[in-house]
Amino acid sequence: MVKLRLMLAVSIAALAAPAAASLQFQEGLARDPDSGALLYREQHLLDHADGELRRRLVVYRCTDGTAFARKQVDYGDSSLAPAFSFEDVRLGYREGLRRAGDAGELWVRRGPQAAERSAPVAGGEALVADAGFDEFIRERWQPLLDGKPVPLQFAVPSRLDAYDFTVRRRGAGEVAGEPAEFFRLRLGGLLGWLAPHIDVAYGRDSRRLLRFEGLSNLRDDQGKDQLLARIDFPRPAGPAAPDQWQALSAEPLSACSVRGG
Repeated sequence: MVKLRLMLAVSIAALAAPAAASLQFQEGLARDPDSGALLYREQHLLDHADGELRRRLVVYRCTDGTAFARKQVDYGDSSLAPAFSFEDVRLGYREGLRRAGDAGELWVRRGPQAAERSAPVAGGEALVADAGFDEFIRERWQPLLDGKPVPLQFAVPSRLDAYDFTVRRRGAGEVAGEPAEFFRLRLGGLLGWLAPHIDVAYGRDSRRLLRFEGLSNLRDDQGKDQLLARIDFPRPAGPAAPDQWQALSAEPLSACSVRGG
């Protein structure tokens, strides 16, 4: 069960706060937590309609600018457990969550020659998947600030299941000069003391993700271990040109090293 930690990165790191503009862009910088060396970049496009976040597109780039992975998120059926698909061409790895109304199906393909595996996922209103964790934090903001442990079921496509977690406030401070609230995500029960945690920092006033620290949703170049990363989002999302969505959606993906450059 401890291995569950390897897939929890939720791409929590794939998070940003919605704002007024229809299409917005934000970049995250993933660094080695020990050396501070840049590992890769995340480029996020957030598409809004009627003031609500509808879609997210994330392109992952090596330090030389090569795009090697992409994720698309659709919040149409659920803001907390949105449909999503992720692909990393370095390893031929794919995973995601399909939705049809309230019904959900987790799926994974572990390599270019591997068959897809899938399974239905339950969880109801407590289910959280991928970047839906960002919305979960904002929806549970006051209980978290009150110091209450807030439970959730997090979907793990690689395991074709969802698992019990808790989120708890750790304290307050600053990140890059901005007042911040710090929260920790752990596996529920005794397993939470055995598996590594994930820490996130959100702006106290903006409620936007400022920093993610823990196992990312990317593996190393050999596909053996999840990358441990500190991902900073130094600037809020800003306006993006309408044609950027199509450009990033269609950009070819190529293998590269996340520790290169």
